[in-house]
Amino acid sequence: MLFSLYLLPLGSILRKHNCASHCYADDTQIYVPITKKDAHFISPLIKCLEELKIWMALNFLHLNEEKTEVIVFGPSGNSESHPIALGSLTPSVKSIVTNLGVKMDNGFNLDKQISSVVRSSFFQLRQLAKVKSFLSRKHFETVIHAFVTTRLDYCNSLYFGAPHSSLSRLQLVQNAAARLLTGTRKREHITPVLASLHWLPVHFRVCFKIILFVFKSLNGLALPTSLSGYTCIPLPAHLDQLTSCSWMCQGHGGNSEGIEHLPLLAPACGMQDRQARSVNDFKSKLKTHLFLPGF
Repeated sequence: MLFSLYLLPLGSILRKHNCASHCYADDTQIYVPITKKDAHFISPLIKCLEELKIWMALNFLHLNEEKTEVIVFGPSGNSESHPIALGSLTPSVKSIVTNLGVKMDNGFNLDKQISSVVRSSFFQLRQLAKVKSFLSRKHFETVIHAFVTTRLDYCNSLYFGAPHSSLSRLQLVQNAAARLLTGTRKREHITPVLASLHWLPVHFRVCFKIILFVFKSLNGLALPTSLSGYTCIPLPAHLDQLTSCSWMCQGHGGNSEGIEHLPLLAPACGMQDRQARSVNDFKSKLKTHLFLPGF
């Protein structure tokens, strides 16, 4: 908190140059809209960075330019095919950057992120296989969730709208974890095993995360609390608000298997806390409803 207070003046510099920003500890991200028609769009950003360097130098800080990265997001996902003059920032341009552990590419297809999760998860499974004989099944399942499931679930709401081929790669990880835990052979059907373990398939875990997030926002439990103002869209009063929010999420345009069930789950889950007494109660009811279309 003291560090955040120390950096507070940075906000006034960013606002002065009309640069939007997000800060997380010592990681500061600056956003500016760009267009090829505007040849001077980069000037405010360059001036902003120069003023930030001066402020840091006066306050015993240093801007590490070697760790400064620039990424250009565009419709084509290929900034090189549509070159944009970035001036002194050109050497820092990357096609992939890491944002709080998530690999983001300039096309927002998340292929690199999914590949990274799959690779690290299978590495953990190979390591866990070596200690399986030393742990009880209950403890081994806990370890699998700690080292593998957490990787599958981290920021998984970003996978909404991802093609089924991408989510199927993550599903292979969950299947392998279930086989390792239960000793199921590769030729045996994995769906009954997942159901017996009460593990939601990957694409339904994405649904679970999104609906839970909307539930928290509607009930003032999401952080920051300002998110509550961005949750629902105006629809006729007789419609359940969860239906509204779920419909809004579905409108994202993805083709992932299972996402189409979001509106069907809406009325049953009671987003407005009509039946759920707490977050844990809502999560339990939601998981029960997701299992119906899931298996």
